[in-house]
Amino acid sequence: MRIKTRWNMKDKSRTIQETAGVLGFNLWKLCMQSLLDLENEGFQTDTQMQRLEVIQEMMAFLIHAADRIAYTRMDDEERAEFITALAKKAADYVQDNARDIAGPGDYRKPFIDLLNQRMDEYSEFGFFDFEPSFQMARYFGDRLAERLGPRQRQWVTTQVIDIEVPEYMRTMKRIVNSLLPEQTAA
Repeated sequence: MRIKTRWNMKDKSRTIQETAGVLGFNLWKLCMQSLLDLENEGFQTDTQMQRLEVIQEMMAFLIHAADRIAYTRMDDEERAEFITALAKKAADYVQDNARDIAGPGDYRKPFIDLLNQRMDEYSEFGFFDFEPSFQMARYFGDRLAERLGPRQRQWVTTQVIDIEVPEYMRTMKRIVNSLLPEQTAA
């Protein structure tokens, strides 16, 4: 999967919103690819809305991971601005796609509500140097299993822990290391 890891004009400074927009786009692509991989492995999705619900769970997990990483690279004010911009970008993608599938309506608020709930839930788990704890990955897999159809549902948590989360973190590391340089210790 092709992702954007470099800016075209390297010397130009970027706003937090621009950085969040690029990360949001890459995370959305990562989620779509992950959904396709799950379907190719035999995990069941029956409708476009169900697929979008699966992607929303994935986005919630990845936004939380981005928040954990941003915690080590930004001050509190920058981090809040960054995660808010990232959440809004993801909500825009959800809104646009859900509107195309199901027609007019507010699809942003339910996504933001899900995101806020998952942010609270995931905060209970460890996350160290681009690696979510086993418990966090398992919790994510269980939430994803709730969104999928019954075919092979019992195996999705194993798939998430063994394959999807490590791939997410490898990709996230490439993106974040190029878009959010580490701050030096004072």
